[in-house]
Amino acid sequence: MKAKLATCCLALLVLALGACRERTDLTEGTILLSITDFDGLPVVVSAQALPPILVEEIILRNIPKDPTANTSELQSVELRAYEVRFRRRDTGTRVPPPTVQGIFGLVGVNGTLTINNLPVLLSDQMGNPPISELRNTGVDSETGSDVIVIDVSIRFFGRTLAGDDVATEPATFTMEVRA
Repeated sequence: MKAKLATCCLALLVLALGACRERTDLTEGTILLSITDFDGLPVVVSAQALPPILVEEIILRNIPKDPTANTSELQSVELRAYEVRFRRRDTGTRVPPPTVQGIFGLVGVNGTLTINNLPVLLSDQMGNPPISELRNTGVDSETGSDVIVIDVSIRFFGRTLAGDDVATEPATFTMEVRA
């Protein structure tokens, strides 16, 4: 009986230790692409501003899922596109249309890539409600306010040189668009 109990305990210990090295990430491939930092966020923007509205600096990082495994240049990520989506933080429901733009760059395994002056509000976003209404009338007709508060979410998409599709989790910041 003691031998069975010891065997069961040993098996549970082996399973638990093995699970410590497992990631819960279920994305394809052996790496994670992550937005690790951004600076120069446009947190207050005039509806009268000319597009594009830019984020001054975004840093992407290529992180192996298993830090103890061997890495290869085939785990480097070629960027393909980025997506910007919007969500209202105030009582309004209308948001600028999302945008997907092509982008080029290579994020080496265990490396970073700095992207400067990334457009997040283009003429399509500035020229459509609710921002265009704020620019033309000075008021958002939905809320009666001269300020629109929105969350801006940015996400990058790429492919490893080995052919695995990868994407970052969205990074979000809040922006006020003022008449």
